[in-house]
Amino acid sequence: MDSLFKSPVDMLQHWVERYGDNIYLRQPINGQYVDFSWREVQQKMQQIAGALRHLGLQPGDKVAVLSKNCAEWFITDLALMHGGYISVPIYPTANADTIRYVLEHSESKAIFIGKLDYWADQEAGVGGDLLRMAMPYDTMPAQYQWDTLLKMGQPLVDAPAITPEQIMTLIYTSGSTGKPKGAIQTFASFEWTCKAVVRDLKTDVEDRLLSYLPLAHITERVAIEGSSFYSGSCVAFVESLDSFVADVQRARPTVFFSVPRLWSLFQKNIIDKIGYAKLNFLLKVPIVSGIVKKKIHQGLGLEHCNLLGSGSAPIPPSLIAWYHKIGLNICEAWGMTENSAYSIINHPFEASKIGSVGRPVEGCSIKQAESGELLVRSPGLMSGYYKQPEATESCFDQEGYFHTGDLCNIDADGYVTITGRVKDNFKTSKGKYVAPVPIERKLAQDPHVELICIIGSGLPHPVALVQLSEGAALQAREEVRSSLKATLDSINPNLESHETVDAIVVVSEAWDVENDVLTPTLKIKRHVLESRFSEKVDGLRGGKVCWEDEI
Repeated sequence: MDSLFKSPVDMLQHWVERYGDNIYLRQPINGQYVDFSWREVQQKMQQIAGALRHLGLQPGDKVAVLSKNCAEWFITDLALMHGGYISVPIYPTANADTIRYVLEHSESKAIFIGKLDYWADQEAGVGGDLLRMAMPYDTMPAQYQWDTLLKMGQPLVDAPAITPEQIMTLIYTSGSTGKPKGAIQTFASFEWTCKAVVRDLKTDVEDRLLSYLPLAHITERVAIEGSSFYSGSCVAFVESLDSFVADVQRARPTVFFSVPRLWSLFQKNIIDKIGYAKLNFLLKVPIVSGIVKKKIHQGLGLEHCNLLGSGSAPIPPSLIAWYHKIGLNICEAWGMTENSAYSIINHPFEASKIGSVGRPVEGCSIKQAESGELLVRSPGLMSGYYKQPEATESCFDQEGYFHTGDLCNIDADGYVTITGRVKDNFKTSKGKYVAPVPIERKLAQDPHVELICIIGSGLPHPVALVQLSEGAALQAREEVRSSLKATLDSINPNLESHETVDAIVVVSEAWDVENDVLTPTLKIKRHVLESRFSEKVDGLRGGKVCWEDEI
């Protein structure tokens, strides 16, 4: 790709001229694809942008998007870019309070609402005076429906050219430690990152992408939507959670990104079908091994994949090693909203570096502060936090490096391992600091653990809270207890005395976005668990393993 600035709208024109009638977006409706060519996407973009002008919205106005992934999300995003509006994506799982906060803080003038599972619970967060426009799905009431917008006013054909320094979007962080902050991303930062993804992953018009992780999150917006603008790849969507496996198999993606939680669910389904011991045996038999691997790849719908990725939260190294054994290499990557999510990746996949998040990509430089914090600089960095000058100033150093808040180790080959968060470190009642993440990673090697969080601020010793994997939850308690106890007893002797884990507590209620333990990107909110469990677990001693209902 040439070095001249090209906005996504310019790229859309490029693909229309070259492959106008080729399918670009594939939206499943009732199990059947409804396809959109490059030309149709451009026409719809111009119509929607024209309708916004007709409704009195001015370039520079903020417009929110609240919807699960769908073809209309892409079309809306392009229309907002084309019309000079600033998009404000909101997680489709966000509660009414978060929606209200983001809309008010961003000063959004209008909102597009689309595919939502719980719109009735969310509607209170959308102010009455806000202009609502609905995508063609079951969603909350709106003044204007999609089909009406497509016929309203004149299509916007000649819009002012997009400039590199123009603000494209405000992306609100998922808020694992407090109120979300709006990262300001320009067209220049977005373009650089998308081009870097296409350059490194070598995607082109022959590739098939699948969009299902929230588009409100920077990773999906860059790695799938953004890269499709610059590679010309076709993008399919997922209809619903129930149809997910069928949707993946139908899309036959050549690139597939997921999150640790889904990779672990896929693993569970495979083991449940074949059996752990039987699978291990079959993988040792030369000819049979290849057949079994092929069957697993086909069952997941990933037999055509050239690239598999994982990000947004730490993935247990044992899980990547397990997939490597069945012939699927998952490239772990690291990024943040603030740096357009693409900075460090283990690609090409290097098995000897499993457990690291890889090396910095070309154009991105990193360094380590004396405190051990990872600092990053790249053209993909945000220009600041919206309406928060103090927070913006404090997160950059003199040389323009961004303080990530992640602690790291960098090895001799330049591979980075994330060892925790600066803010996660806590002080026990003995006045000693504990870094929980390295201990969590060790305990997470136990196959019964799905999610883990170590708390201990103000307690004599750390305590591990564990959510069991689905399979483990069905096993006899004593079986699970003895496994967790053996894991704990193997780890504690190698920890500093003030770090030793006093107990493992298996929690009763699954952690999710609804009960406020997980962010929309499935990161654990440690401060929420601290407040809910600190008093309850105080007094557990001696490497005990117990269930919450036994305390």
